[in-house]
Amino acid sequence: MQQPLIKLGLTKILILSMGMILTPYAMADGKGIAYVSNQDGGVQVIDLETMEFTGNVDIGAKGPRGIGVTDNGKWLVTANKDDSNISIVDTSGATPPKLVVVGKNPEFVRIKGDRAYVTYEPSSKSGPPKTGPDAAKDDDDDDNIPGHIAIVDLKKGKVVMDIVGKPETEGLEFTKDGKKMVVANESDNSLTVHDLKTGKLLKNIAVGKYGNRPRGIKNSPDGKIYATTLELSNKLLILNDKFEVIKEIPTGKFPYGLSFNRAGTRIFVATNKEKALQVFDAQTYEKIKDIPVGDRCWHFSFTPDDQQILLACGKSNEILVIDANKLEVTKRLADTQTPWGIVTYPKSMGSIDRP
Repeated sequence: MQQPLIKLGLTKILILSMGMILTPYAMADGKGIAYVSNQDGGVQVIDLETMEFTGNVDIGAKGPRGIGVTDNGKWLVTANKDDSNISIVDTSGATPPKLVVVGKNPEFVRIKGDRAYVTYEPSSKSGPPKTGPDAAKDDDDDDNIPGHIAIVDLKKGKVVMDIVGKPETEGLEFTKDGKKMVVANESDNSLTVHDLKTGKLLKNIAVGKYGNRPRGIKNSPDGKIYATTLELSNKLLILNDKFEVIKEIPTGKFPYGLSFNRAGTRIFVATNKEKALQVFDAQTYEKIKDIPVGDRCWHFSFTPDDQQILLACGKSNEILVIDANKLEVTKRLADTQTPWGIVTYPKSMGSIDRP
């Protein structure tokens, strides 16, 4: 399996049998690496063996939010909110980053095969997250303009399909059979199901009677249930595989990113204003624990061995390392610039990605 290369802050000198060679890259090994997108910076790399930052990735753009990596680790993709484009980064460093314009305010990225699926919001006004009395929204958007999902062929480096969605397209997920895509639409208070090949709208699930502002959406590992967070209603909504609501679960304030663990026995929910990563039993839906965390912690990822969780906390400018068994914070990594998203290679379960 190809191992990705990561760009270091300074040129690294490697001593090879053929002689001394200068190269700006270092091979990832051990337990793998994590990529962190910083909304007010670039992309940082964490060595999962040492749980330390080891360098930065040159993405050729500013303001990355959404982030994803291909199954083989060859391509890293970021959604660059301020530049209306995505970066396709060759992790070997053999070629410079390729920039592909997708539309205004690209935000969430999922990668499937050689394609990136990117939600973008023409209604959204770019800029840093709000503070003060308007912080509840964190995005100042016009609720009437439809969002979009751009599908980008990573090999060709171009948009091959653009799906018109509902207002404020946010998180997206794939069905277990890989044939459909489920999108959370914040302002429309709906989930929509689209055919993955044609982009055709297959189903619209209104969730307004249960709560407001669906953001995260995840399918369980066995494909039998979906979970979505209702940010302004402090609620986790559970649907069956026919997209029928079967359970409402109260959460802490402003839930956003969520993920099942690999076994499908627990659901983890990042609650922004509650400042907690909440853990629920995925069978009984009873809360197991609140893990105290930092400010505006939106996205997280398990490590590939499932033993730890890395949580990006944007407003406290830190990455938290959490023991996935003891459910306790074990380490804090500072020196970030409003971290937004985090994924790993090899790929693992998380609020953005999954194996």
